Amino acid sequence: MQKLRLGVNIDHVATVRNARGSAWPDPLRAALLAEAAGADGITAHLREDRRHIRDADMEALKAGIGIPLNFECAATAEMADIVLRLRPHAVCLVPERREERTTEGGLDVAGDQARLTDYIAPLRAAGCRVSMFIGHDPRQIEASARIGAAVVELHTGHYSDLHAEGRQAEAEAELDALRAGARLAASLGLEVHAGHGLTYENVAPVAAIPELHELNIGHFLIGEAIYLGLGPAIEEMRRRMDAAR
Repeated sequence: MQKLRLGVNIDHVATVRNARGSAWPDPLRAALLAEAAGADGITAHLREDRRHIRDADMEALKAGIGIPLNFECAATAEMADIVLRLRPHAVCLVPERREERTTEGGLDVAGDQARLTDYIAPLRAAGCRVSMFIGHDPRQIEASARIGAAVVELHTGHYSDLHAEGRQAEAEAELDALRAGARLAASLGLEVHAGHGLTYENVAPVAAIPELHELNIGHFLIGEAIYLGLGPAIEEMRRRMDAAR
């Protein structure tokens, strides 16, 4: 199997910064530390309400890091304008509800196929690799291929929740569905990523899925950085991912 890439999401560095309304901690500095620790990319989600990452952060990340920037956003006109101005390496479209604490599920590509086809066309023309953040439902995977996405990122949040609750039989069934989704996506020519809720304890079975090219992990690593430091936290996740391959 090819080496599995690690994208580090630095959203919650900005969450801590914004809690005090100051300039610290700086998300760009965290991204540079992640890069030095072996991250293959940086992910940041510019939300409609700017609850963590802000426009200036995206500009600083695009200009400051030497590894690919994965720009997560909702499929809105405002976000398309920002993406087309910054031209990040990748843009991952996610569902977004203002009242949610975190992304709660996958994008309904099948139900919004015509609009999303038109939406991603200029992003693709600008050179961005477009990814759909979806569940493992075959309908969503097939629709992602039809609209011209290059990548699907499979939502691992439900698996992670089941694992944390000790519901092992259900977690294994969810893992089987993720495996099947990854196989289908790869058979359709899509590059397959995964992420949401992954930790040291649950990452190995996901990392072992042979069709996966990349995991995106954020909240857990920023939390572990409180105890270990960001560099060692990332290095330990990398070790566990590599061991699973």
